[in-house]
Amino acid sequence: MQIQKGYKQLVEEAEKNLEAIDSAELNAKLQGLDETLLLIDLRDVRELKREGKIPGALHIPRGMLEFWIDPDSPYYRAEFDKAEELILYCNKGWRSALAAQSLQAMGVENITHLQGGMEQWLKDGGEAQLN
Repeated sequence: MQIQKGYKQLVEEAEKNLEAIDSAELNAKLQGLDETLLLIDLRDVRELKREGKIPGALHIPRGMLEFWIDPDSPYYRAEFDKAEELILYCNKGWRSALAAQSLQAMGVENITHLQGGMEQWLKDGGEAQLN
């Protein structure tokens, strides 16, 4: 199988049209975390068990995000009712960039993603919560 674009190019293209924040900016936003800010962890359940998640994050498996955010979907989650700002993260920031791009295509506004993902968050001394 031959591909026209690799994942690196897809992520680079997505990031050109996205807002990204670093760990320090996310930490500042989390100090005032309320129901209008929704922090979304897109990682696989195995990653959550291994590293934990950022406190206050809602886990949504990457493959379900578009279904959980769409009010017309049978999988819609009420957590989105009051959300005015979304911050997405994954392990390295790749899935979150592609997911944010997908939500933008759906017409969702006020989306950012965490540069470097959970890996960078932990390197920067960010807290992780094990379930």
